[in-house]
Amino acid sequence: MKRSAPALAFAALLCLAAASPALADGDGHDAMSGDAHAEKHGDHHGDAHADMDAEPAVGQVAPDFKLPSSSGHKVHLRSLRGQTVVLYFYPKDETPGCTHEACDFRDHHDALEKAGIVLLGVSMDDLDSHREFVEHQHLPFPLLADTDARVCRAYGVLRTRERDGKTVQGIERTTFVIGKDGRIARVWPKVNVDGHVEDVLAFVRGS
Repeated sequence: MKRSAPALAFAALLCLAAASPALADGDGHDAMSGDAHAEKHGDHHGDAHADMDAEPAVGQVAPDFKLPSSSGHKVHLRSLRGQTVVLYFYPKDETPGCTHEACDFRDHHDALEKAGIVLLGVSMDDLDSHREFVEHQHLPFPLLADTDARVCRAYGVLRTRERDGKTVQGIERTTFVIGKDGRIARVWPKVNVDGHVEDVLAFVRGS
């Protein structure tokens, strides 16, 4: 029997997820969402749809935000004007791919600071989860809690899927470099974790 277009799209998605760390973590959990909040944040079953909002392009002013952080203080992007900000969106605390990425940023944190970078991680996890993740992995940078996904939407990193007749959402691993002028300087969509921090450092040092 001839396969329908949605079935073909789903098959292609599964092949992409298997090949890309941006879509699937090392243990098979969905890297857009993780496994604990499947209904709220997404799951690895079902069709993937286009992003809800387009990500800001290079040269555009970065969408402003104010979010609570694991440091205990709210982070207001506008207050960081004059500094280079690396804003990385990741699916879920303590999942393999996200832990790998966070620990790579941790291990290069001195170099990032020397390059004048303010590093901020963002996911839809709450502050309790973030604090546990920071403590467990000894992360020297703040994690921001975007529990209502407003900032994720503003930066176009959400993806929607249908599962059992329900629409679920999750984050696609994405990194933005925001220049001292507050504009987007570089975007890495569908991040491959291996070597990513080195790529970020090389870009900032060369810009």
